[in-house]
Amino acid sequence: MARLDENQIRERLAKVPGWQRRGEAITRTWSFADFREAMAFVTRVALAAEAANHHPDIDIRYSKVTLTLTTHDASGLTAKDFALAESIGA
Repeated sequence: MARLDENQIRERLAKVPGWQRRGEAITRTWSFADFREAMAFVTRVALAAEAANHHPDIDIRYSKVTLTLTTHDASGLTAKDFALAESIGA
């Protein structure tokens, strides 16, 4: 999969509210009422990621979950990252 150029990244980032660019990745943090809700969210993300065959880095801090997406094979952002971000939703 080809890396996106800067204009493509800006356009796609505008379509995934809450996500921010961090170097060659996009990231977003969610807050939940407790650990159980956070883990339920992580499970939903894991199922979507497995279906897409594209796996985020996941950081779980009790009731906060941070996802980071990048395409390691392309050494940067690709359409796969934004497609997964869209499928995860709000």
